[in-house]
Amino acid sequence: MEKSSSPRRGFLKKSLTAGVAGSALSATFGEDSANQAGFLEPERALTVNHDADVIVCGAGPAGIAAALSAARSGANVRLFEVHGCLGGVWTAGLLTYIFDFDKPGITREIIEILDSRDARRSENPGRFVYEPEEMKILLEELCIEAGVKVHFFTRVTAAYKEANRLTTIVTESKSGREAWRAPVFIDATGDGDIGALAGCEWEVGQSKDCPCQPMTMNALAVVKDVAALGEYISFNGTDSFTGKGGHLTAVEAFKSQLKKAGVASSYGHPTVFHVRDDLVMLMLNHEYGIKPWDAPAITEATMRSRAEVFRIMRALRKLGGPWEGLQIAATAEQIGVRDGRRIQGRYQLTREDLVKGARHKDAVTRATFGVDIHAHSRKANDKEPIVRANTKAKPYDIPLRALIARDVDGLMMAGRCISGDFIAHASYRVTGNAVAMGEAAGVVAAIAADSKRLPHEVSWDEAAATRQKIQKI
Repeated sequence: MEKSSSPRRGFLKKSLTAGVAGSALSATFGEDSANQAGFLEPERALTVNHDADVIVCGAGPAGIAAALSAARSGANVRLFEVHGCLGGVWTAGLLTYIFDFDKPGITREIIEILDSRDARRSENPGRFVYEPEEMKILLEELCIEAGVKVHFFTRVTAAYKEANRLTTIVTESKSGREAWRAPVFIDATGDGDIGALAGCEWEVGQSKDCPCQPMTMNALAVVKDVAALGEYISFNGTDSFTGKGGHLTAVEAFKSQLKKAGVASSYGHPTVFHVRDDLVMLMLNHEYGIKPWDAPAITEATMRSRAEVFRIMRALRKLGGPWEGLQIAATAEQIGVRDGRRIQGRYQLTREDLVKGARHKDAVTRATFGVDIHAHSRKANDKEPIVRANTKAKPYDIPLRALIARDVDGLMMAGRCISGDFIAHASYRVTGNAVAMGEAAGVVAAIAADSKRLPHEVSWDEAAATRQKIQKI
């Protein structure tokens, strides 16, 4: 807004500060708005809620684990989620497939519950297909049992510091605008929204202008006879990425069917996963060059990708044969995002960590998933859908320091928004690692809140001992 010492501008400033009547404000803004670059929102007092020891923002895999471990460590926890379910990309995103999951703690709890409900395909604990609706309910049950206070349909819109410490966030929901205070906050939004609002430095993609990894809309579909689609289903009886019966073999067979149907997918490795009975998941598209904080662009990408899913479904259905009766049962509530903000932490994971298989004294988990970079453009996708950036990754440690914000005290990160470079992120971003990171962040946050310390003042040895005590499996 352009500065001015005019009487009218002075009156406006005083009116906003004093909270004058709406009619006076409307008249002032209506008369003067043509000369202003923006809208100055009137001040208003918010009730401050301060009953939480730890506030977790985002209820995806990392946020769920953070909330559970913090609550089990004795903290009063509030968990904020913009959607109407827990699980994030697992549920609202219909991911249905899990990587790098063979770890102790909450990951094994989830496996045990899924297996008890016949809701997991494959006996491999590291990677498997699961049923999204069963995932929703089991996560709710775990949070209720742990005493986590969950807030659905709630978005964090502002973050405020005192000196250099994050003390307060503001949310918007059907309940209106509310303020929340806590000793420790955990950013598990995936896109690093809280870190950005609090003023942390961050990176995204290969640069802030991208190129970055594409987004994908997943969908569930019902088929007439899943057995007839056997050769097109990835990991159908095997966990291999390559070779006979492996992922790429199924992908190429599926692509031949798309070509026969007269359609092509925007993702070079279109994939079919078997969820259960005659229910499958379709991963068909890529949306390129979309920044996850650009709401209009994400909106267009969501509608464009959903249209592509239905266009391909209808073409396959017309093809007949094993595709006869193919029907979309659900498309994801949220488009799947691979690249979001990476908040600067007290340590940054890099490609070198992956190459040498780095070990750290404050390691919260060991990542085993390789570098997985999806093409940043349709042209690059047509040439090579996924690249490894000439990086042969060895199992490497993710240190606690990468989960603690560098620029703002009292803030931790968990999931794909932790501190790392573009190539390292392309490995640690998968959900098995996200759960392990969240579990560690929750324990550290609870200890810090209880002892009136900041997260970076808590040693991992102390936190690891607590984590071991609360692990059920």
